[in-house]
Amino acid sequence: MDKNLTTYVLVASALVAGWLAINTACSRADASHEGDNGVKQSANGHSYSKSGYDVTPLPREQVEEMAKKLGVDVFNVTQKACTERPGTGELLRNKSDGVYTCAVCGLPLFNSDSKFESGTGWPSFYREFDPAHVKRTVDSSLGMSRTEITCARCGAHLGHVFNDGPKPTGERHCVNSAAMNFYKKGELPVESQPLKLETAYFAGGCFWGIEHYFQKGPGVVDAVSGFMQGRTAKPSYKEVCYENTGHAETVKVVFDPQQISFHRLLEAFFVMHDPTQLNRQGPDVGDQYRSGIYYTSEEQKNEALAYIKELQASDKFAGKKIVTQVEAAKEFYPAEDYHQDYIVKTGRACHVTNPW
Repeated sequence: MDKNLTTYVLVASALVAGWLAINTACSRADASHEGDNGVKQSANGHSYSKSGYDVTPLPREQVEEMAKKLGVDVFNVTQKACTERPGTGELLRNKSDGVYTCAVCGLPLFNSDSKFESGTGWPSFYREFDPAHVKRTVDSSLGMSRTEITCARCGAHLGHVFNDGPKPTGERHCVNSAAMNFYKKGELPVESQPLKLETAYFAGGCFWGIEHYFQKGPGVVDAVSGFMQGRTAKPSYKEVCYENTGHAETVKVVFDPQQISFHRLLEAFFVMHDPTQLNRQGPDVGDQYRSGIYYTSEEQKNEALAYIKELQASDKFAGKKIVTQVEAAKEFYPAEDYHQDYIVKTGRACHVTNPW
């Protein structure tokens, strides 16, 4: 027999044998671990990826309803952890530019630019669309330790990841075609598009406490301490304190409007600080400690002005003038790392009232 043909037969036999062994087991592992994948978790339990997707694990009942609509091959792969025959997947030789999404819930899993030909008979990728979208689990089902990969949101079985891929990651995500749908660039369906997150900026004195309690807001994806509305670029904390830069200590709040409204953030903000103190907040004195709302849209501007007007007319502020600025947001400059999550890092208390 020709030497090349012999080699081909041996490789093909090994792949088929591996496929048969995998499908004989056709089962899930029960031990798992998750690395540092950049997930932000809000106070109401929702998890968000850096790419702007809600990756909160779906309830089992919801996944079961989704699974009822799947074809037999997709169901067996995604719900029973079976494996398609090597070389048979529809997406194996796909070379179009686009995004590969979960066949069950639509979460983007891989980009076409990370796809490569591995010679294994299954679509292979050297990195995920976002590390938070693909969960890794220890799989000992065949008497060996492998790393199973599943959709982080719905738990659909995708395949396995190995450490024999190309640079820059050195990884090979070996994925079943049946576990994915492919969409060309610009054609992602609604369920595969990122959330429409919004950003708001609040200044209410020392940013440590304001940031800390905004982080606790249900639907708040992130809160970052920083500086804005001043005259200088990339100011340091020392410059803001001693060099009259005009910046205010400000907290950038990124939130999911489907989970929390801008109006609810306004309510929390005015509980957290005293808006009648001009250029100070408690013992902290200086214009960097002023009260301000820096809007990113006309809707935010109008809502902030209306709410301040409502508060000013209330009994709580009778005889007191609210001095909170309402201005269009300028560039935001994050503060030094040691200011971020300061209260959590140091365990120090803060005078700011918990508004939740």
